Amino acid sequence: MHINRKEFLKRTSVLAAGVLAGPSLIAGTGKPKVYPISLAEWSLHRALQKKQITNLDFPRIAKKEFGISIVEYVNQFFKDKAEDTAYLNELLAVCKDNGVSNHLIMCDGEGELGNTNDAERKKAVENHYKWVHAAKHLGCKTIRVNAAGNGTAEEVAKAAVDGLGRLGEYAAKEKINVIVENHGGYSSDGKWLSGVMKSIGKKTVGTLPDFGNFCLKRGENWKCLEEYDRYLGVKELLPFAKGVSAKAYDFDANGNCIETDYKRIFDIMKTSGFSGIVGIEYEGEELSEYDGIRATLALLKKVMGAS
Repeated sequence: MHINRKEFLKRTSVLAAGVLAGPSLIAGTGKPKVYPISLAEWSLHRALQKKQITNLDFPRIAKKEFGISIVEYVNQFFKDKAEDTAYLNELLAVCKDNGVSNHLIMCDGEGELGNTNDAERKKAVENHYKWVHAAKHLGCKTIRVNAAGNGTAEEVAKAAVDGLGRLGEYAAKEKINVIVENHGGYSSDGKWLSGVMKSIGKKTVGTLPDFGNFCLKRGENWKCLEEYDRYLGVKELLPFAKGVSAKAYDFDANGNCIETDYKRIFDIMKTSGFSGIVGIEYEGEELSEYDGIRATLALLKKVMGAS
């Protein structure tokens, strides 16, 4: 059963208040089982695409609307500003005014880092340089990239090891991490992507496990025809993770995510020893973007406080 807006607001306000009042403790440590929470800009992609808000509004919205003090940018919402120092300084000023820190930039549309053509792959690597510098300017620690390419799994893996490795070497000089999300194609195969990470073997090149992006093959109307086990995939990617993406689409009447068992995911995270940032990425349509973010935030607080 989907949750309607009125019931959602009632349940999440009570839930959030209860969780904030007293999270449970990890046995024997006296420390709350809580991860830092960030907001991924893609959660507001419809409002951004409709020009209802801009990238400069994002840090303020994260803090004022949701009480979130860490943000994750998407490069397409300031695509022509990567080398615009004045713009980046303006964005930094908004962050400072609102007490917000910058975590990462999600980079798309800059070429395939797993392209089996050497020249195209080299071009893709170099296309990301400007985002490395933008990330450093904004105080981010990381850029998220893609390990896409055409060819056999073995061919693309070999190319991705080279492309990601070279970009990782460049970014490391600026003290910026390069991480890959399971984002379709071969990258949504946890075994494949973890194998690429093992072959690269660099501490500054890692992963961003997304709870929901494990579709391996799609058909008409973007319907997923074949999906990798998301729990296995998250487990395989966590050893290389420098953050996770808490994807959510729909919620039941109790505020639980319908497509993903968050309790199970967080148990896997704790067992792995993961201690990074958990980024909210709401993509549903049943709730508004703002209400969907609130629902995901309430669920995260419930799972971290009660699990």
